[in-house]
Amino acid sequence: MNDLEKFEKRPWGEFHVLLSRDHFKTKWITVQSGHQLSYQSHSQREEHWVIVRGTGVVIVNEVDHPVQAGSYIHIKVQDKHRIKNTGSEPLEFVEVQLGSYFGEDDIVRYADDYRRKS
Repeated sequence: MNDLEKFEKRPWGEFHVLLSRDHFKTKWITVQSGHQLSYQSHSQREEHWVIVRGTGVVIVNEVDHPVQAGSYIHIKVQDKHRIKNTGSEPLEFVEVQLGSYFGEDDIVRYADDYRRKS
């Protein structure tokens, strides 16, 4: 499978895997207006987010960080985090994952608007 073929729709928006290697993974993520990702953490990876479009709030360990195009957020291993689109247009960001494992099953959810389980 070509790296660019990895695409998933989610209740809050969608993501595209741009590149996946043994030592990192990159995604382009879109969060629709009024939506947010689950409040979650990862035990095997850190994440680096660069906001490229829209406005929102990133919550890291209960602290709000307003974001807009050009903002950068570093999420460390075990940090509880989520992003919320507070604007009227889609919120887009590029995510770079670094760590030992990048599977979607490395998500522990603490709160989720869509009632998904970890």
